[in-house]
Amino acid sequence: MLDQAVITVMTWNVCTGTNAACELYRRSPQELAWHISDHLLGDPDVIFLQEFCTGATGTLEQWLEWKTGRSWTVRSWGLTTAQGRPYDCHPDRNGRPRGAQSVTVAVADHAAAFETVPLTSPPWFARRAALCATIPAVKVRACGTHLSSGMANDDAQRGAPYRHKQVRQLMAAAPKAGHTSVFGGDLNLTPGRVAAYRSYDECDPRMRWTYVKKRKIDYLFAPKGRVLRCWVDREARGSDHLPMAVRVAL
Repeated sequence: MLDQAVITVMTWNVCTGTNAACELYRRSPQELAWHISDHLLGDPDVIFLQEFCTGATGTLEQWLEWKTGRSWTVRSWGLTTAQGRPYDCHPDRNGRPRGAQSVTVAVADHAAAFETVPLTSPPWFARRAALCATIPAVKVRACGTHLSSGMANDDAQRGAPYRHKQVRQLMAAAPKAGHTSVFGGDLNLTPGRVAAYRSYDECDPRMRWTYVKKRKIDYLFAPKGRVLRCWVDREARGSDHLPMAVRVAL
């Protein structure tokens, strides 16, 4: 049960959708859910996932409940292409579809209202959004996202204009009056370029890398003075990112 005085939020880009270089690529919903539930940092109350697959949402909910003994609600928002079609995960190794590549938020114990917040995205590539969960019982609003990348076919222009606009939109979507705001995910930006540092504390400011290229591009932000602890799981395998978690005072 969620301690009324604190909340722990975890984020992980699980890299299962389209990147053949990752071990979790084309894994079945059961394999993916097992792997995630086996890497829960700090007994999280909220989980942000990126490069998940919408078709595994229900399976993940079941595995989290079995693994933790808590009730969970899991929601996913599937990315779309520039033409508005689902940005599909590649099928599993038996050729079965897995839905669209997604931003996913899981909430333990309490009822939550979920909201999808569209983010301004390059018109020639994938549409992005933040997925926010408002949890009235503990007065928390938690928003997870996966911003555009610096790949040549995405937000590759000098200065990363779309990613910076998306960060500002995420920061505008995260606050809710009377609630503690926690937000983050895979922002695809290095620490010195993330505007949120001016208004929020980050659980592991500018230090430990979270991405296979020894860069930090994954983040969790909370109101200033509220961050109690941060974890980064150096032993995790399967993805090109590492899971991280933050504990926040409410």
